[in-house]
Amino acid sequence: MSALVIPPTESLSLEQPKRKRRHDPTRATTSPLATAIAILIATVWTVPTIGLLITSFRPQADITRSGWWTVITNPDFTLDNYVRALSGSGSSSMLDYFVNSFVITIPSTLFPLALAALAAYGFSWLQFPGRDWLFIAVFALQVVPLQVALVPLMQMYGTLGIDGTYWTVWISHTIFGLPLAVFMMFNSIRDLPPSLVEAATIDGAGPVQIFLRIVLPLATPAIVAYGIFQFLWTWNDLLVSMVFLGGSSGVAPLTVYISQLSGSRGSAWYLLSAGAFISMVIPVAVFLIMQRYFVRGLTAGAVK
Repeated sequence: MSALVIPPTESLSLEQPKRKRRHDPTRATTSPLATAIAILIATVWTVPTIGLLITSFRPQADITRSGWWTVITNPDFTLDNYVRALSGSGSSSMLDYFVNSFVITIPSTLFPLALAALAAYGFSWLQFPGRDWLFIAVFALQVVPLQVALVPLMQMYGTLGIDGTYWTVWISHTIFGLPLAVFMMFNSIRDLPPSLVEAATIDGAGPVQIFLRIVLPLATPAIVAYGIFQFLWTWNDLLVSMVFLGGSSGVAPLTVYISQLSGSRGSAWYLLSAGAFISMVIPVAVFLIMQRYFVRGLTAGAVK
């Protein structure tokens, strides 16, 4: 019997092959160049705001004579602009318009939120004929500019006898805000785990109970995110208010008052900077309070 010949084994290398370094996408956003670009963009966005803030505290003579950057060599500040902006002229004061802005903004934010949440739930979990086509129609309404609807809406309000009242701006802001609200909430509600809805259905819960006890609490970040958008847009709106409410202090918001600060011929335009910062207090406070929901709401549905 011939002997079994075993071929000599190759010597094993103690060095392990080098692994290819995987590309880390976060390195591109944490590099010194990206940091410098971010700082540059932040500076470009911040400098005009700082200039407006400094201008609001400068005397009228200095504002008309030199730029805001000269405050470095001539640091002269006053509160007269804010006092005049708050006191107003005649029988109307800034406080009246401030209250009107709240009366306009709060319902104009809650109405589209409630309707959009119900519509998004229906488009996501309820089956009915023409659901997809109806959703496409609602989504397509985002490209329709609000300017083309102002005249028909004004005619409709005049026919109903509600022109010049708060109902005109409540209805208008609700109509203009619904398409985006439905789209944002649909992306969030659609990606909820189906097992939750199925378990609730097996337990005997109806569509209303599922919406109130399951969908609504889980969709809170998306609702708050759109609520911030709608609140800021309504609070800062001037066009809709001027068209449907005019300049009356009885119903006009703060933006109308600020547009009238400069006077009929623009002689008091230096008061606009103070009025602008007064009107910014509420939107900034709302954003800072709700910011923890903001990113969560915008990214809802993006990653499962």
